[in-house]
Amino acid sequence: MFKDIVDFVHQLYKTEEFVPLHVPRFVGNEKKYLNECIDTTFVSSVGKFVDRFEEMVAEYTGATKAVVCVNGTNALHMAMLLVGVERDDEILTQALTFIATCNAISYIGAHPVFIDVDKDTMGLSPVAVEKWLNENAELKNGVCFNKHTGRRIKACIPMHTFGHPVHLDELVAVCNKYGLELIEDAAESLGSFYKGKHTGTFGKVGAISFNGNKTITTGGGGMLLFNDENLGKFAKHLTTQAKVPHRWEFVHDHVGYNYRMPNINAALGCAQMENLEKFLSNKRDIAEQYKAFFANFTDIEFFCEPKDCHSNYWLNAVLVKDKEMQQEFLQYTNDNGIMTRPIWGLMNKLPMFSSCQTDKLENTLWFEERVVNIPSSVRL
Repeated sequence: MFKDIVDFVHQLYKTEEFVPLHVPRFVGNEKKYLNECIDTTFVSSVGKFVDRFEEMVAEYTGATKAVVCVNGTNALHMAMLLVGVERDDEILTQALTFIATCNAISYIGAHPVFIDVDKDTMGLSPVAVEKWLNENAELKNGVCFNKHTGRRIKACIPMHTFGHPVHLDELVAVCNKYGLELIEDAAESLGSFYKGKHTGTFGKVGAISFNGNKTITTGGGGMLLFNDENLGKFAKHLTTQAKVPHRWEFVHDHVGYNYRMPNINAALGCAQMENLEKFLSNKRDIAEQYKAFFANFTDIEFFCEPKDCHSNYWLNAVLVKDKEMQQEFLQYTNDNGIMTRPIWGLMNKLPMFSSCQTDKLENTLWFEERVVNIPSSVRL
């Protein structure tokens, strides 16, 4: 069985060489735009590609304004600052996520609370969130507090796992009921839509990543998405050291952050955005071929996009029957030239988050023992 999988992946990518999990593809104007940065000397945080990249992403996602950052983790940190998260606040999120989500929460001194995910999305469950809030939260003058810790519960951060959107309508409704700010960790979901609307545009702020392993890349980079143009302008101000424009004086009116994306990275982003639709179409074709192939197996299920969603299939995933089979799958494929990975270690099992509050995390634990990511790069 595992040999058949290895042979199929090698055939899919038309190579007998090592097949990585996800690599960037540079097939457009990347070199041209990078050379322009060098020739004009605009390689740092000022330059036309920064503005162009923001405009391209805003137009594609339907956001009112987009603001670039150095990386997706910075974007999440800034998103929380912008919605008013403060030290000792509690943030509802998922344990089934990459550590950047929780690191950003920790930068503020806030506390993650880990809630279960849904079986059909691998992302934060609105039903589980509402159940936990019903049992543990109370509203005082419109502000949500934890009845047991006394802390303010300020925000909710779902993560669109592997590019598959969570149930956003239901989650928005729960957040509105309890007065929580919704921040979308859309790091992995550029090109993913929920009921025709792009992920990252349902809450007050959304955060995207352009790391080297994402659908498109700027090397390192992130983006904030806003429906409120004024909030977006303020984000731009804070991420550029809160410097007040002046021809020669250095005037700063807030504690600012050096989260600016250099023009040279944005140049890569512009070239990558020009091929985004081609990349997404390519990745969906790969997903369809995987789906058809794994339909022949009884103990392996290919994970498909949720209902009412159009996923980018950033990282394809399969579900195996148990932990033992997961380890056998990982061992055989990695020994035979196919890079595969389990899902991330659960956040509540890491030492720095082991004392955080959780619900029973039933689905989360189920996924941890069964998910295997398989090669998902765009095919040239």
